[in-house]
Amino acid sequence: MFLAEEQKSHSGSELIEELEKETSEYGHQGDLLQDSNFWVLVGFILVIGIFVWQGVFKKLGGFLSSRAALIQQQLDEARSMREEAQRLLADYQKRQREAESEAEDIIALAKADAKAMAAEAKAKLEEQVARRTQAAHDRIARAEAQAIAEVRAQTADLAIDAAREIIKARTDGSAQKALLDRAISDIRGKLN
Repeated sequence: MFLAEEQKSHSGSELIEELEKETSEYGHQGDLLQDSNFWVLVGFILVIGIFVWQGVFKKLGGFLSSRAALIQQQLDEARSMREEAQRLLADYQKRQREAESEAEDIIALAKADAKAMAAEAKAKLEEQVARRTQAAHDRIARAEAQAIAEVRAQTADLAIDAAREIIKARTDGSAQKALLDRAISDIRGKLN
């Protein structure tokens, strides 16, 4: 402190000489040269002086500045990558919501289509049952009409045969034949 304040630009050897002069004035020269703290201080001052002379602090400052710039660049890249990741995440979330909405719409449409198809199938089935029922009624009516026609025809044939027998028994042969033919044609006309 006492020497460093007076002469900051002196070299290391001049500094030692100055210290020796000051210690001799106080009468502690032998004790000071044997003090290890003194020699650590002298070594430290010499190292700092060499560092200043060689420009180590400038180089260290430049290294730290370049390292800080590299770290800042990496931070900026990380920030931009994070922002890009957030944009991608938002985009994927939006796509997922759209896909879920579209899936819900498809499901609703499929349900509506299924209901419509079920109603259509039911209507077709009811129509088919109605047609078959009507066809069965028509067949029954035709069979009934045919049975009635057959019964009438058989009845007419039986009536004709009975009339023929009755007329044969009561009339002679030629009158019988003429009467029989006329009765047959009358009966056929009435029955058909």
